[in-house]
Amino acid sequence: MNIDWSNLSFSYLDTDYNVRCYYRNGKWGELEVSSSSQINIHMAATSLHYGQEAFEGLKAYRGKDDKIRIFRVVENARRMLSSSKGIMMAEVPEELFVEAVKKVVSLNKRFVPPYESGASLYIRPLLIGTGPKVGVQPADEYLFLVFVTPVGPYFKEGFKLTNVAVMREYDRAAPRGTGNIKVGGNYAASLKAGMLAKEKGYPAVLYLDSREKKYIDECGPANFFGIKNNTYITPESRSILPSITNKSLIQLAKDMGLKTEIRPIPFDEVGTFEEVGQCGTAAVISPVGRIDDLDKNESYSFSKDGEPGPVSKKLYHKLRAIQYGDEPDPYGWVTILE
Repeated sequence: MNIDWSNLSFSYLDTDYNVRCYYRNGKWGELEVSSSSQINIHMAATSLHYGQEAFEGLKAYRGKDDKIRIFRVVENARRMLSSSKGIMMAEVPEELFVEAVKKVVSLNKRFVPPYESGASLYIRPLLIGTGPKVGVQPADEYLFLVFVTPVGPYFKEGFKLTNVAVMREYDRAAPRGTGNIKVGGNYAASLKAGMLAKEKGYPAVLYLDSREKKYIDECGPANFFGIKNNTYITPESRSILPSITNKSLIQLAKDMGLKTEIRPIPFDEVGTFEEVGQCGTAAVISPVGRIDDLDKNESYSFSKDGEPGPVSKKLYHKLRAIQYGDEPDPYGWVTILE
């Protein structure tokens, strides 16, 4: 196997195995191991017509001790349960989800990148409606599948400043829609604005709330946070995906002596932040250097020296140290693969 671990991009690379489980006749079957990257699906499957599809993203890391650590797998299992309920899919039991993730990582151990390569093993659990329906209704059959692929940083800049753009013309999700669950439709809705932003040189869009365009919602594919007055502040909104990384950073911020606030953040407040970042599984923390409001031709800068701020740095290194096993995990976040 000839992989240049330190130059991996965030893209798909074939691995040896994936695991699958089918829901039929009202119950889940046994976990199956497959070496095929294809799935056979009915042309009338609800996932293809009515968007019955949910997914998760989490990572496994190889430590200095060569042990493999999976980060917060139970939280991902619970979030997929929430997504399943949101779009009326069969619910994957927590134990089945955790067992599937551990099994697929174990089967693909040789693809877990070495310690200090800057890469990790990305784990993608997927749940789709496979039962055929032509009326708008939930399927009665589902496929739960987990595959893995080694990845580099989500933003090619890594832990370096990126600039983001505000585009009021586009919404990511509706307040009582599916923004708070992890379904493919949310991401499809963000593709056009994301592509336009990239054409203008921005890796991500900062979305404002879809009702009033007054409050900060999400930052492209990640949650938003701001730092000021020794406080970690992140938006409260019914259309934001509850990021497991953000949840972890809130806990770490508290333990570092910062105050934490989850509340609506008016966009007008953005100029008062000392640091700004986006956070999620893929990027961990991507510090924001500048927010450009393209509609109003205004810019807000968050770095004088071209470097991420001290709080973002501290949080990033602390979280990574727990993920890689360099520091103790007092929270029980890490599952060590035996």
